[in-house]
Amino acid sequence: MDGQTKDLLRILAPNPSPLTGPGTTTFLLGQEETAVIDPGPDDAGHLAAIRQAARGRISHIIVTHAHLDHSAGARRLSDMTGAPVLAFGDALSGRSPLMKRLSDHGVGGGEGLDLTFTPDIRLRDADVIRGADWSLTALHTPGHSGGHLSLQWGDQVFCGDLVMGWSSTIISPPDGDLADYLRSLDRLAQTGARRLLPAHGAPIEDPLARLSELAAHRRQRSAQILAVLRDGPSNAATIAARIYDVAPHLMPAATRNVLAHLLALADLGAIAPLGLLGPETSFASL
Repeated sequence: MDGQTKDLLRILAPNPSPLTGPGTTTFLLGQEETAVIDPGPDDAGHLAAIRQAARGRISHIIVTHAHLDHSAGARRLSDMTGAPVLAFGDALSGRSPLMKRLSDHGVGGGEGLDLTFTPDIRLRDADVIRGADWSLTALHTPGHSGGHLSLQWGDQVFCGDLVMGWSSTIISPPDGDLADYLRSLDRLAQTGARRLLPAHGAPIEDPLARLSELAAHRRQRSAQILAVLRDGPSNAATIAARIYDVAPHLMPAATRNVLAHLLALADLGAIAPLGLLGPETSFASL
């Protein structure tokens, strides 16, 4: 157990990896009634640690998005405690119209999707969830996934996978959407939060600086992609090999990130696809 305060506990799940960093942080909020935010993987030891750490009755289980490292333990924890599971929707909820079209044409992402996940209660933007000694406001912040929620708690925001201090988030179409992501960064900036609480890694103590840095990083990636395309048409895998310097096992994730940029640039009219949109599609500068 890590990061104890009067009203908030952090418990780190035993699932470290290059994509999850130190592992998934499960947050326990409240003393009289406890909200569990992102119960994490379906790991018996982790779920037992959550139950042991809860200072009050577990009254709510809130999932920021339906990826296995966040949501897989939700149903078992609900069965153990009787608490309902709250989320925006299932793993396919909230996709933008462009991403729905991609999915309809057979383009799949699916990295880590929890396709069995279904919440008991569906949350919408601006919904307020209340416990005996806490309240949270749901913010629909798609980008990493279509149904991604952030949760505002006073002047702090639980931001799931949208913002991390140690890495930028993966945007993997059709699950993720770059245009949505950039709008969600702006949304978090508008909250005026003094601290962001990501599900992976340490709290972010200067939210505006980090949000600005992440948006600038994406603009730089887009500029790199446009520079490659000025040399001639290319596809996501070829471009990723040119602009990313990562270990081979991370190259598929890098390729999906590039695809997200290509789709957003095409939607803006800056580039054009050569054929039907898909993972292998080549794009050309206009």
